[in-house]
Amino acid sequence: MKKQADKHRIEVKFQLGDLVLVKLQPYRQQSVALRKNQKLGMRYFGPFEIIACVGKVAYKLKLPDHAKIHP
Repeated sequence: MKKQADKHRIEVKFQLGDLVLVKLQPYRQQSVALRKNQKLGMRYFGPFEIIACVGKVAYKLKLPDHAKIHP
């Protein structure tokens, strides 16, 4: 099963200045938009610019001041 799934895997590398979307935790993220039906709520937030590379797969983003997301 793993071999079959790995055939479709693409290794993505981001560069400084790229724009990315932040995936919101389902049914937990209340800071973006409060909706009656969380199932129809936003799943991604952004796009945001990458300003620094913290690790191999971790990046620091330029978030707006009003976004209540942990930097």
